[in-house]
Amino acid sequence: MAEAQNSPKSSTSPGQGAPPPVGSTTAGQIAVAAESTVATRMSAPPSFDVADFPVPHGREEEWRFTPLERLRGLHDGTATATGGVKVDVRAPEGVRVETVGRDDARLGRAGAPVDRVAAQAYSAFEQASVVTVPKETVLTEPIRIAVHGDGGTAYGHQVIELEAFAEAVVVIDHTGDAVLAANVDYLIGDGAKLTVVSVQDWDDKAVHVGQHNALIGRDASLKSVVVTFGGDLVRLHPRVTYAGTGGEVEMFGLYFTDAGQHQEHRLFVDHNTPHCKSNVVYKGALQGDEAHAVWIGDVLIEAKAEGTDTYEMNRNLVLTDGSRVDSVPNLEIETGEIVGAGHASATGRFDDEQLFYLMARGIPEHEARRLVVRGFFAELVQQIGVADIEERLLARIEEELEASVA
Repeated sequence: MAEAQNSPKSSTSPGQGAPPPVGSTTAGQIAVAAESTVATRMSAPPSFDVADFPVPHGREEEWRFTPLERLRGLHDGTATATGGVKVDVRAPEGVRVETVGRDDARLGRAGAPVDRVAAQAYSAFEQASVVTVPKETVLTEPIRIAVHGDGGTAYGHQVIELEAFAEAVVVIDHTGDAVLAANVDYLIGDGAKLTVVSVQDWDDKAVHVGQHNALIGRDASLKSVVVTFGGDLVRLHPRVTYAGTGGEVEMFGLYFTDAGQHQEHRLFVDHNTPHCKSNVVYKGALQGDEAHAVWIGDVLIEAKAEGTDTYEMNRNLVLTDGSRVDSVPNLEIETGEIVGAGHASATGRFDDEQLFYLMARGIPEHEARRLVVRGFFAELVQQIGVADIEERLLARIEEELEASVA
């Protein structure tokens, strides 16, 4: 077990120069993969330097959906860190858990920030937690990382590294009240398999802005499950690049947006390497006045990424009047030599035929509505694979449905 408190200290940038290898992947491959975290229609050129990002005003493409006044100064440099977030790591025997300084060579290897808040987080944290699963280690119990806010403001950084042919499940659980800007790096070595579950179960007033960078080694795989319930404003930016052929990524997301909440998920998969796969499925439910969910799915297939197979989908279920969804799937293809590529987005209310079918069999309307929502989320909850987390999330969904029925 290790505990680290993240707070600001230096304005220098971590991770400068060519990064060292992940697993048995060469440093050159890693450097190329990191550099290929390119700018797209939805982001600025990557940089560790805050000065490379102008203060956003809300008219920029990557910020136009975000209520900047609710970021508590994270976007313009006025947020002063008070160290109000604690990180507690509980890991099975054999896993290395470290608290490191800013000069650790592993920091920033998975990718550079693509917006001002992420760059501010890279420049302002003092310590980072690094969790390493050694080569060929197959864990039978999950690694649990608890991030708890005590009402303060903090900048943080975490690194999860799986060396070659290692296998692990990691649960990152966010609770309490905080204003947090943080970056998380997933370094997945050749042949390794990582499942990571990131739960945002913040108190009502919390603000959380995070960039998740995943670097996938040769024949390695990542399954990411992002679950967002709490917080006043949550804005997450998962990004994926490949360091070798044969990499596979599954990205699942579940969010339940209540009255007044802003929940924003902006994904980018950079197919920069031949013969890799990605599959993205995010689902959300909304209820209450001014509940606002944003989903941006951006997939780039570079000219050199022949043999790519990719698909992304977002579905939203609007439970009450007064809610708003913005769903924008994007697909950029620079080569025709691919296996397949597609995207889909759908937003709607309850299916009247489903409700009629259930009610015609004697099920009361309120219970029928619950069954429809449970079924809507069921496939994603089952992807988690950690029994206590699944039970907890199902209970949270029931709580949300109670409020909806009321």
